[in-house]
Amino acid sequence: MVDILLPALGETIYMSFVSTFFAVLIGFLLSIILILTSKGGLKENLKIYSVLDVVINTLRSFPFIILMIVLFPLTKFLIGKSIGTTAAIIPLTIGAAPFIARLIESAFKEVDQGVIEAAKSFGASDFQIIFKVMLVEALPSIISAITLTLITVIGFSAMAGAVGGGGLGDVAIKYGYYRFQTETMIYTVLILIALVQVCQSAGDYIYKKTKK
Repeated sequence: MVDILLPALGETIYMSFVSTFFAVLIGFLLSIILILTSKGGLKENLKIYSVLDVVINTLRSFPFIILMIVLFPLTKFLIGKSIGTTAAIIPLTIGAAPFIARLIESAFKEVDQGVIEAAKSFGASDFQIIFKVMLVEALPSIISAITLTLITVIGFSAMAGAVGGGGLGDVAIKYGYYRFQTETMIYTVLILIALVQVCQSAGDYIYKKTKK
């Protein structure tokens, strides 16, 4: 059983962490555009904000299984195949990016406007305000957002196993469900719970460090 569960755990960690990394990059860029173009933003442009707002909300409304199937052609074009552990990274990233974009946008909105106005009065550029003021102030909340996203992606990766994505979800379906190996199913669930606990604890630790 160990020879089945360990590789599956490795696949789940690989899918989850790589997808979260790319989702954070994309989501951070989207959140910057959202916060800049929002009403009262540094570069207010409600047309751009409205379009991006609709796109993000549309992607967030897709159930992950459906999104993964819809993205099969794109995944095959980019990766060369539509199923497998590496192929699952594409829909996992696209599914998580709008989610983290909203969370980071909310973190930026929580920054005290007085701090931003003070930076403006000192002649800080928009770039400096975003990266040296808002990012620093919002960092603990962003850490929490990344932690939440990673845990969500771990859940998504388990669902990806149902449509050939590999990982622990694939083991649970193949052995726990189709072959009625209840013990394997239980071990899979316990490993996923432990993985989530480790990620949450690490996220909480980093949050406390950045909060000081």
